Amino acid sequence: MTHAINKCSAEETAACCCVDVGTIMDNTDCTASYSRMFSSQAEAEATLAALTEKARAVESDPCEIAHRIETVEGGVELTIDFTFACEAETLIFQLGLR
Repeated sequence: MTHAINKCSAEETAACCCVDVGTIMDNTDCTASYSRMFSSQAEAEATLAALTEKARAVESDPCEIAHRIETVEGGVELTIDFTFACEAETLIFQLGLR
């Protein structure tokens, strides 16, 4: 099982998962994408619910959450796009998943 959250366009330091102090957030990168394979539909749905709850805890304005659960060879693939109102919320959400 592998999963991935897209990285913010801000430059991150791999050693500490920090964002450089001089990074400018211009609200052009407000979407975090998640993709992972699961062995069952129930596991995918549980993860979707958990990540949705985390996004709702961060949002100031409603976060747009678009998801897809597909049966593929070897299991079930969950793909989610979280689009926040501002880039800071996207970054807070991503850092909260680490």
